[in-house]
Amino acid sequence: MSTAAAAGTVTLGADGPTVNRLGFGAMRITGDGIWGPPADHDGAVAVLRRAVEQGVDFIDTADSYGPEVSEELIAEALHPYPEGLVIATKGGYLRDGPNQWRADGRPSHLREACEGSLRRLGVERIDVYQFHVPDPAVPFEDSVGTLVELRDEGKIAHIGLSNVDVDKVRLASTLTPIVSVQNRYNTGTRSSDPVIDLAEEMGFAFIPWAPVGGSSAGEGKAVAAVAGRIGASPVQVALAWQLARSPQMLPIPGTKSIAHLDENVAAAAITLGDADLAELATPPRSRPTPRQVASKIKRRLSGG
Repeated sequence: MSTAAAAGTVTLGADGPTVNRLGFGAMRITGDGIWGPPADHDGAVAVLRRAVEQGVDFIDTADSYGPEVSEELIAEALHPYPEGLVIATKGGYLRDGPNQWRADGRPSHLREACEGSLRRLGVERIDVYQFHVPDPAVPFEDSVGTLVELRDEGKIAHIGLSNVDVDKVRLASTLTPIVSVQNRYNTGTRSSDPVIDLAEEMGFAFIPWAPVGGSSAGEGKAVAAVAGRIGASPVQVALAWQLARSPQMLPIPGTKSIAHLDENVAAAAITLGDADLAELATPPRSRPTPRQVASKIKRRLSGG
């Protein structure tokens, strides 16, 4: 049986940990809308334990997942943590309800968020702490500077960023070494290509969230065609394509299902050929939203 180790390893930054190049994203083990506890508590715990059994040694979470629920489940399932397991968490988002997210990059909030994550995860120092999202109401340097202070106090080992562009990464790097950047990236969403190129230049890991496309997992005719040709699922092709995209890539597919977890992990052993990669080179055409469809109809009716 293939394991997460089949995809090789990546080192997070110049002096960060080295982990297998297929991790696990723990957002989906919470309730609907990333809110509250999961419907199947024991199932969520089992998935986390199975991930580690399958060679996953990088688990990504955040204080806002639940909120707090994901971190608590990780500690329940895996603490005391096996040697070599890296837990990365994030701070900087507030939750007001299901599917509701609000940035908060104030230094006071980031300190409070980090302290809470330390307690819930049951650790004295967080392996990788990521600033979840820039807050337009707070100078970016102030938010990142707070993480630097927390690192200097011994509460954070390494610092990462999330939902940032090249300029933000370069700015943060003037303040501290950055070991990871986590942005949305998949076969249909490739706006972070410049950040991935920067990851290869600077040596940080790129962690794609929604790596199989979120609600449109493995979407696109090319993905389906390649999957049929090589005898894999579209989700596996989407993950294998990411792994081939860059040696700095660290996908973190998440799931509540052990069967889906095993399917994801098996993608680590898939090698796409040149013809497959050429077919996947162009992103699939995105589907219009209902609002875009309504607007197009309105223009036609008005003669526009």
